[in-house]
Amino acid sequence: MEYINNLPSMDLMRSEEMIFTQLIIPVETAHRAVSYLGQLGLLQFRDLNEDKSPFQRTFVNQVKRCAEMSRKLRFLKDQIHKAGIISSHPASQPDIELEELESRLAEHEHELIEMNTNSEKLQQTYNELLEFKMVLQKAGDFLVPSGNHSAVQETELDENVCINNDYVDTESLLEQQPEPSNQSGVKFVSGIICKSKVLSFERILFRTTRGNMLFNQAPADDQIMDPASNEMVENTIFVVFFSGEQARKKILKICEAFGANCYPVPEETTKRRQITREVLSRLSELETTLDAGLRHRDTALTSISFQLSRWTNMVRREKAIYDTLNMLNFDVTKKCLVGEGWCPTFAKTKIQEALQRATFDSNSQVGIIFHVMDSVELPPTYFRTNHFTNAYQEIVDAYGVAKYQEANPAVYAVVTFPFLFAVMFGDWGHGICLLLGALFLLAREKKFGSQKLGSFMEMLFGGRYVLLLMSLFSIYCGLIYNEFFSVPFHIFGSSAYNCRDATCSDAHTVGLIKDRDTYPFGVDPSWRGSRSELPFLNSLKMKMSILFGLAQMNLGIILSYFNARYFNNSLDIKYQFVPQMIFLNSLFGYLSLLIIIKWCTGSQADLYHVMIYMFLSPFEDLGDNKLFWGQGRFQGRTYGVLGTSDMYNDEEPDSARHPREEEFNFSEVFVHQMIHAIEFILGAVSNTASYLRLWALSLAHSELSTVFYEKVLLLAWGYNNIIIRLVGLAVFAFATSFILLMMETLSAFLHALRLHWVEFQNKFYSGDGYKFRPFSFAALTDDED
Repeated sequence: MEYINNLPSMDLMRSEEMIFTQLIIPVETAHRAVSYLGQLGLLQFRDLNEDKSPFQRTFVNQVKRCAEMSRKLRFLKDQIHKAGIISSHPASQPDIELEELESRLAEHEHELIEMNTNSEKLQQTYNELLEFKMVLQKAGDFLVPSGNHSAVQETELDENVCINNDYVDTESLLEQQPEPSNQSGVKFVSGIICKSKVLSFERILFRTTRGNMLFNQAPADDQIMDPASNEMVENTIFVVFFSGEQARKKILKICEAFGANCYPVPEETTKRRQITREVLSRLSELETTLDAGLRHRDTALTSISFQLSRWTNMVRREKAIYDTLNMLNFDVTKKCLVGEGWCPTFAKTKIQEALQRATFDSNSQVGIIFHVMDSVELPPTYFRTNHFTNAYQEIVDAYGVAKYQEANPAVYAVVTFPFLFAVMFGDWGHGICLLLGALFLLAREKKFGSQKLGSFMEMLFGGRYVLLLMSLFSIYCGLIYNEFFSVPFHIFGSSAYNCRDATCSDAHTVGLIKDRDTYPFGVDPSWRGSRSELPFLNSLKMKMSILFGLAQMNLGIILSYFNARYFNNSLDIKYQFVPQMIFLNSLFGYLSLLIIIKWCTGSQADLYHVMIYMFLSPFEDLGDNKLFWGQGRFQGRTYGVLGTSDMYNDEEPDSARHPREEEFNFSEVFVHQMIHAIEFILGAVSNTASYLRLWALSLAHSELSTVFYEKVLLLAWGYNNIIIRLVGLAVFAFATSFILLMMETLSAFLHALRLHWVEFQNKFYSGDGYKFRPFSFAALTDDED
């Protein structure tokens, strides 16, 4: 016992020792002290204002200011993203105060909102002029009679000369309202409408005017940007000819309902040309103005992008500091803040140094008081992990966080989890494929670690070291099973079996005898394809599953012993650990012993018969099922021990896992421990049977791989046709990748997870603790905003 007590402590075996501390901080030092503690990230503050709402706390105004600055930063980030500007690395500039940053953000937001408003107005004017230009061009073609095209072309030069000479003195026709001609009594309305609405628009016009109208349309030459969605929209130019003022009012209302923009087009060709020139001139000016405004906006956003990341981190930190200060209370003098929290024992010196540095940097005359207190609360659980062990710790924590100082299953899961996975997945060909994937993730570790990944890729990257060990153990188990994509190889020498005589026609099915030493490593390749392959592998893997299950369950019970020793609870050792070990090993330990003896001696004994009649007739002569001398007497004693262990288990008093806090009640304790005893006895049987999933999934994986190899690849390779062979190879590769390497990997992973969570951890692991969550700037994410 002294040797065990003197063993050095393991970092991951038990959580870090925690201490409960109290801080008394002067008001003038509080902000800087909390900031330094956030940089250190080793103190978990306790909320002393749980009874207060967020709006009743001391620093609520500062939190609101930070929240408003976060909103402005998100607005700036969205504007940079919409402009397509790539965020640059933060420039090295001196730090600024929060008040100065607040004023800068307000200026940038106001400037950008003003620029966006002006740009939208200019863009709307530009769109209207562009639509007017297209309406003038297309509507002019409808208004000019087909026989007058030559006359129009003859007068074009004269009109151009007149317009060029008198353009400066002529009043702008855009400002004039064209007077419709009433010579023939036919009027028209021209405009532009979205292409998708044209059919409905024409149908409604026809029904409203009862067919007394003429509808002409033509596709617009240019697409126009929709300011609401920033997408290019296809439009159609239309001209509606009608007669009567009532028809005109109806048509204008329908245009308004369909969102069609109507533009006045003069009938005279000269006026249309002059208006077109004025529109083109204004469009050119607007394009120049829009380009200049866009360049100015991009320049402003580019300068902001250099500092956006630094500003965001600064605001996020300030908000976290004030949220933490809101967890502290003022003392009676209102001059100091009082805080409480948990920290690891090893961090005590570092925290004191950070507090001293905060006092010195704040030029405070009063130091910060830091002292350790006693607490009746259960401390938080904290394990120091690295990139390798973190994934295994997360697997355990997904079931439940370890109670403070409880034995940590993650220490053993580092080996047992990938090994049990490999027992179900064993194929060294598939293991090599997984290994290549794991090596790819490890080679890109720095690149993937610095960028934001999708949910699936992030999960896969987080478990890269788990995948690495799973692949290595799969290769190891695959070599034991002697399976490479279900194909056996003579890697470690020749087979121990050979053909009986010269008449042996098929050495893989009949007539094999053992003429050499046993195959040195793993399964003999001659078993593949033989008549007894399935019975042999079934027996091997089933017995192997029971041995592995018993070993892991015994490990769990042994860990419960170390938990009881650590918490100084001798009752758990006497009345829980000892009966559980006796019961489990008297039944399934004895079965495992018989399996090993049968393997070593080559006996043909029926283990089913032995185990059944151990209870029915424990002292009966076993006959051919006898495996060792004195087996009958041994079974009788084992049966007696089982009865004794049941009695102890039923009378088991209260345990350390459920400490006695109320007055002792014999009937309540008796019922509770009787239920616990029945649960363990039935659970021992069901848990042992649950480990047979190792046999079932291993066999299923092997048979699936064999089917794909023989019924797909070999069948396709039997044809002397390159196309059929390529198709067969493609189907085999697809089935191997998506079924065997993805679905089977996920299935084996989940079953290994179940074996650890239920069959292993329920023997010693309560998992009712809570994580150590220190105040740390490194743990802040975008969600904190």
